[in-house]
Amino acid sequence: PLPMNEPVIHVNWHEANAYCRWAGLRLPTEAEWEVAALGEMNADGGLATSKRRYPWGDTAPDISRANLDGRALGTIDVAALSAGDSAFGCRQMLGNVWEWTDDTFNGYPGFSADAYKEYSTMLFGDTKVLRGGAWTTRNRMIHGTYRNYFQAHRQDVFCGFRTCKVC
Repeated sequence: PLPMNEPVIHVNWHEANAYCRWAGLRLPTEAEWEVAALGEMNADGGLATSKRRYPWGDTAPDISRANLDGRALGTIDVAALSAGDSAFGCRQMLGNVWEWTDDTFNGYPGFSADAYKEYSTMLFGDTKVLRGGAWTTRNRMIHGTYRNYFQAHRQDVFCGFRTCKVC
């Protein structure tokens, strides 16, 4: 058996969504994931309009904050790396495993394809969004707003999921 703090990995979107429904929970939207990872509170206690580059601030990732670059040769305990916590206390929002969101991959409002339009536009509407990076992700390539996308049936990706309360 796996240790209790071992992250679940190689879960496809359908399995993650089914677990959430079974548990009376749901997957976070992409916007909810980003607020949990990068958001900050303003002086009045509301959500600030600015956001961090990384969950812990603007300092580049290192081994005390995120499990990236294949250094651990796999996932690590989900309770590890408290130095990487977000302003809301969410741990390991970058690294360890990619995280499924509820959203279908599409361009953001105002998106226009660049010279590499075949890279993503052909997958709009047909894939689900993952956020956060995995233990294999290079730290020089990842930041809090980076988006990944795969077809919902794929479980060969280093991915897992977080849950949200149904309100």
